[in-house]
Amino acid sequence: MAQKDRPWLIRTYAGHSTAKESNALYRSNLSKGQTGLSVAFDLPTQTGYDSDHVLARGEVGKVGVPVCHLGDMRMLFDQIPLEQMNTSMTINATAPWLLSLYIAVAEEQGADIGKLQGTVQNDLIKEYLSRGTYVCPPKPSLRMIADVAEYCYRHVPKWNPMNVCSYHLQEAGATPEQELAVALATAIAVLDELRPRVAARDFPALVGRISFFVNAGIRFVTEMCKMRAFVDLWDEICRERYGVEDAKYRRFRYGVQVNSLGLTEPQPENNVYRILLEMLAVTLSKKARARAVQLPAWNEALGLPRPWDQQWSMRMQQILAYETDLLEYDDLFDGNPAVDAKVEALKEGARAELANLESMGGAISAIDYMKSRLVESNSERMARVESGETVVVGVNRFTTSEPSPLVGEDGGIMVVDPAAEQAQIDRLNAWRRDRDEAKVQAALSELRAAASEGRNIMEPSIAAAMAGATTGEWAYQMRAVHGTYRGPTGVSGAVSNRTEGLDDLREAVDAVSRRLGRRMKLLMGKPGLDGHSNGAEQIAVRARDVGMDIVYDGIRMTPEEIVNAAIDEQAHVLGISVLSGSHIPLVREVMERLREAGMGHVPVIVGGIIPRDDARRLTEMGVAKIYTPKDFELNVIMMDMIALVDQKPVAAQ
Repeated sequence: MAQKDRPWLIRTYAGHSTAKESNALYRSNLSKGQTGLSVAFDLPTQTGYDSDHVLARGEVGKVGVPVCHLGDMRMLFDQIPLEQMNTSMTINATAPWLLSLYIAVAEEQGADIGKLQGTVQNDLIKEYLSRGTYVCPPKPSLRMIADVAEYCYRHVPKWNPMNVCSYHLQEAGATPEQELAVALATAIAVLDELRPRVAARDFPALVGRISFFVNAGIRFVTEMCKMRAFVDLWDEICRERYGVEDAKYRRFRYGVQVNSLGLTEPQPENNVYRILLEMLAVTLSKKARARAVQLPAWNEALGLPRPWDQQWSMRMQQILAYETDLLEYDDLFDGNPAVDAKVEALKEGARAELANLESMGGAISAIDYMKSRLVESNSERMARVESGETVVVGVNRFTTSEPSPLVGEDGGIMVVDPAAEQAQIDRLNAWRRDRDEAKVQAALSELRAAASEGRNIMEPSIAAAMAGATTGEWAYQMRAVHGTYRGPTGVSGAVSNRTEGLDDLREAVDAVSRRLGRRMKLLMGKPGLDGHSNGAEQIAVRARDVGMDIVYDGIRMTPEEIVNAAIDEQAHVLGISVLSGSHIPLVREVMERLREAGMGHVPVIVGGIIPRDDARRLTEMGVAKIYTPKDFELNVIMMDMIALVDQKPVAAQ
């Protein structure tokens, strides 16, 4: 028997409301046996806006913790010694800034910066493809990724400066082969950018600091084989492309969160089993075992998990790590012919796609192509669920159920206090009032100069953090120098070849279009900062395929922009998608602006993670239909839209 392995880092992905509330949650989880922190930031923080920005309205503290300045970061880690902690920060576009704030707090605590351990995700390429929290265009964003990596290598050597993140790729529909190829192409793009920045003798050690963050789905045998394929392919790339001879620098190091997309709103108690099985994919094989694991809670398809829900998921990890004998054995799958064959097949498919991306000039040049392929793959996945070819227990099979006792009077979730947003804004205003404004402006001026001149932005970012600059002010400098960017939607105007089950819908669309005197038109809108666009994309694709005209300009639109587009396009139906929990204030503003513009007759449908009480409130606002994750049959949604438009053919013209 081999020497027993140490357990992986046990984390929960957490943060909400305010830095003070999140700090209490972190310290509580650490006291229960959590061995590392994983920080979730709210969408304004992720996209470079302060809490009082117009785009932040309704989003503050909803999907993570708001961090606007050094005071917020100081409170977030109050009584948590950073020199002793291993912290993962899920932050990308504003990664240089949040890491700067973290370093500033560590210095205030008296920590040796060289001893800090943790990870900053810092992967912008996947943001253009699947999550949407980008700020600047791809090329300058790649340079900022490299700035963080170069700085960390020189000053914070134990810190992982980038998690190549394939997690959201799978949620956006990627096949295992696509997930492998896109993640590895991203890592190649970053290493190619970094290579000229350091001496050749130092480059292998820098390669060794690149880590990965992956998704593990319910097909856990395939997922385990995917991880073994990742190990082999990364070793191959490091050795053959970059000449890294030391095996320790070629090690595939990764953290994981198992697949939240596969968690279901119907029969949510079944999600506990899904989470456990998905965890096995990244722990059973010693050769490809995760170095850090964070698990979603059973109720994430319903809303924000409560502390007890997070504890339940943490206990799942602890039971596997400390009660079972898993860590006492060598790899259980070495020499298994079925596993070896599957791993080789995955590697072959990934190599072919990598070669395809390389022929296009690499990951940065191939963003539009990769996005369109993900939308296409996700459409195929959705079709398999609709047809029943892919079984989802409690959703499209075995749907008869007893009521879940886990969903009590509170709906089985935690709700962020609406007053938290204004309180955060008040603290932000007080921070601005009390700081040394001249010192802040001087620091921001130096930051802007560094970005303009192509110098590494980390040291001036840290100086700006210490001076009292805010998240929005930091991001404003980056936008001023590099510009902004709207990523591709992946939704082409061309109708797909898929026809099965669509004939009746196409005839219905044709009929209502004749009565309208022009083609029925759907406008899809994503207000606010939520970048989870998978649902909106699939609604748009199916509407296109059944014959509707579609208008979908992508994520991060203001309610005003959406209503103006509805007027300009003369939309017959307006679809709104929000998954960040900010649906009430955003939809309310859309409805008010529609009525003010004389467009109150246009039916509005809303999709998202929407609790029952909120659904009632949306209906009272005048929303015609509400869809949540349980509503997976896109053809039913299409027929609903046709019926809504057909009711008022004259007014909708």
